Amino acid sequence: MLPTAAPTQWEMIIVAKPALLAKLTAKDGQRDALLSVIADLGMRNVSGEPGTEVYVAHKDQNDENVIWFYEMYSDNDALAAHGGSDAMKDFGRSTGEYMASRPELIFLEPVCAKGLEL
Repeated sequence: MLPTAAPTQWEMIIVAKPALLAKLTAKDGQRDALLSVIADLGMRNVSGEPGTEVYVAHKDQNDENVIWFYEMYSDNDALAAHGGSDAMKDFGRSTGEYMASRPELIFLEPVCAKGLEL
């Protein structure tokens, strides 16, 4: 049965292989510093998460302060483990000084793909 209301930003619908888009907005002129932390600490953290299948950071080509993440997890438990890990809490503390606001999350359910096993 489908839910009667759309989930809020911080809720998700249980799906077989959850994915999300995360929009990170850096303070003016701080995107490169934020990307540096992402490339080091962020990628090191997710490398130890077997359920994190795809974790890609992208520069927005139209907004010099925005970074987009595309993430996909093996299951909802893997997504919950990622979001609740001490490593992600440390990541949040390490990036906070560069962020203009909290990340915006859009939860997705993949239906077809090239190059990824769904």
